[in-house]
Amino acid sequence: MAAEIRVFPCLSDNIGYLIHDPSTKATAAIDAPEAKPIIAALEREGWRLTDLLITHHHADHTDGIAELKAKYKCRVVGPYEKRAHIDGLDIHVKEGDTVKVGNLTARVFETPGHTLDHVSYMFDEAHALFCADTIFSIGCGRVIEGTYPMMWDSLLKLRALPNDTRVYCGHEYTASNVKFALGIEPNNPALKKRADEVTRLRAEGKLTIPSLMRDEKEANVFLRADVPAVAASLGMSGKTPAEVFGEIRERKNRA
Repeated sequence: MAAEIRVFPCLSDNIGYLIHDPSTKATAAIDAPEAKPIIAALEREGWRLTDLLITHHHADHTDGIAELKAKYKCRVVGPYEKRAHIDGLDIHVKEGDTVKVGNLTARVFETPGHTLDHVSYMFDEAHALFCADTIFSIGCGRVIEGTYPMMWDSLLKLRALPNDTRVYCGHEYTASNVKFALGIEPNNPALKKRADEVTRLRAEGKLTIPSLMRDEKEANVFLRADVPAVAASLGMSGKTPAEVFGEIRERKNRA
């Protein structure tokens, strides 16, 4: 039986996720921005939380852990500590590990840059990548603890996933990301198509997540730092992709 995934808003612009295995009734939440909307989503579906899969230590991804663990006695999985401690973790995971949610299996990717401890979870059979603050729809996370080459390597690792991978990111930032990206690639047809789609979805009060990895490869300027035309548009022809990426991220920081 195919995995079931539910998507819902949390906090001001976070996105909450549940992934459910119908055959075993196991259910995982990806991150815990806050407990209330996660509990509400579980109750709407009649599901019970068995697992929490945490991507990194920032409070807007961990603040709900204690309440959810107390209520459901769920297992809490998260990254090995690089700088900051995450309260409540039962299992630490690293690159190459796998995590089972019932009969569903997630591969763990270390994706540092935004934070040093950031991990992403790839459910291959469900074609679902939960990447929190590494890739956003038409964007990427701010590089806070890592370096630009480190973050670029993390983006390349995820960009290599199949085109039909659905990208479930940590925040609803797509509209502002599209506006920024159009300033660098105004004639990118895939980006213009995505811009129209995002405008329609937001006008209807809908989330823009998930996106498809194929579309991110074609329209997400942060994943396109190794495209010569992107480097040229920034006046950086001949520079390394990591340097081009760093310039794009610096410009977004100032936007």
